[in-house]
Amino acid sequence: MSVVLRPGESQESLLKRFRKEVAEEGILSIVRKKRWYISKSELKRIKRRKAIRKARRRMLRQLRRQGKY
Repeated sequence: MSVVLRPGESQESLLKRFRKEVAEEGILSIVRKKRWYISKSELKRIKRRKAIRKARRRMLRQLRRQGKY
């Protein structure tokens, strides 16, 4: 990622433009994910837990809409 200083541009606006591009590219989330090594089995476990939690939330939402919960 690189940002070139435009003629007459302040350091603050250059930094703001850089932060905006980094956010749009999603670089920070990628770096956070790759910060520590996670084994394949651990990834599966995390995904399974996440899926179960998502299914529970979806089920509770449906029950609330039906007035049963």
